[in-house]
Amino acid sequence: MPETLLEVEHLRKVYESSTGSVEAIGDISFSMKRGELICIVGPSGCGKTTLLKCISGLLKPTSGVVELDGKAVTGPPPNMALVFQEYGRSLYPWLSVRDNVELPLKHRRLSKAETKRIVDDALVAVGLDHADAKYPWQLSGGMQQRVAIARAVAYQPEVLIMDEPFAAVDAQTRADLEDLVRSLHLDRGMSILFVTHDIDESVYLGERVVVLSKSPTWVQEDLAIDLAPERDQITTRALPRFTELRTHVYEQIQRAKRGEVARPAA
Repeated sequence: MPETLLEVEHLRKVYESSTGSVEAIGDISFSMKRGELICIVGPSGCGKTTLLKCISGLLKPTSGVVELDGKAVTGPPPNMALVFQEYGRSLYPWLSVRDNVELPLKHRRLSKAETKRIVDDALVAVGLDHADAKYPWQLSGGMQQRVAIARAVAYQPEVLIMDEPFAAVDAQTRADLEDLVRSLHLDRGMSILFVTHDIDESVYLGERVVVLSKSPTWVQEDLAIDLAPERDQITTRALPRFTELRTHVYEQIQRAKRGEVARPAA
């Protein structure tokens, strides 16, 4: 298997409108190794969601290429799963937790026993094995997001893309969900591309943090996070190195907002 799982090369997206063209993404290039957890941060409105839509094949870039496993992405890849901020919209309220998690397996020719094994495993992974018969509307926001994550785990993707998935939950729930993502990455070797507007979250979660410029967007910095793989909300966040890293990322984003960083030559 190739070491590089995801390759984004000179991605550019221009929107055409009646008032003219708008360059949302200027020139983005980065790669992701198999089993990595990469966080993407940048100023508000810098095109993070547009980038994810291009990577996931939901939006065609104006130029450039996205490759997954060495193959060009021209539509939604079958080996990619997405988790969004609006978890409520992605769950079917009339289906139980188990049935929601089972949904992506419907098109696969699996035995009932194999399907049950995969769903049970996914529910255990997110700590919802006790709530499989409940309905989404009976659960808290954080637990609903766990259902969405369990469904992605059951799908067994090569890469999991998460678009600001914890922005709508409270701080305590967010911390629990961050630790869930870290455990999925460490225990299962999941490749995760995680977009967030929260700088502390990006440093806590990521092995790398890709800092984007303001729109039209390019990669301002690709920062290695040299914290230990085993992290916890109290000890890790109290480390001087954690403070140094989050301060550095914060300064980079502030510089981007002010337009102080020159765009690299093409």
